[in-house]
Amino acid sequence: MKKLDNFSNCLTVLKNADFKMADNNEIYRTGVIGQFNLTFELAWKALQEVMKQHGVTDAQTGSPREILQLGYKLGFVDDAQVWLLMLKKRNTSVHIYNEEEIDEMLLLIRDSFLPAFLELERTLKKKLQEAEEEWE
Repeated sequence: MKKLDNFSNCLTVLKNADFKMADNNEIYRTGVIGQFNLTFELAWKALQEVMKQHGVTDAQTGSPREILQLGYKLGFVDDAQVWLLMLKKRNTSVHIYNEEEIDEMLLLIRDSFLPAFLELERTLKKKLQEAEEEWE
């Protein structure tokens, strides 16, 4: 599935980020945050697509917040708090101007958001396989 593949590919790039390098390199710091934003965007769209594959009619349309809440309600997303924080940080990340906020954002990406992305990827691959087996 294209949307899940795009999410996985983008996540691989973020997973390989060198957070030590981000401590001292402004362009690299900005790049990690940009990669987070892209990964988040692809994550909720992949979630939406896999839920549609499972016949979830409410997943046909919706904002990222609505799709994430639906995913949590249906067991596709396991930590609603982290995902809602991710959504908030994605929305404000373009307005981060001071170093302390950037440092905080990088720590959140490394310690909270990256593990949540990895868990979602595992769940979506499993759920997609379940949906495909139903068609066989």
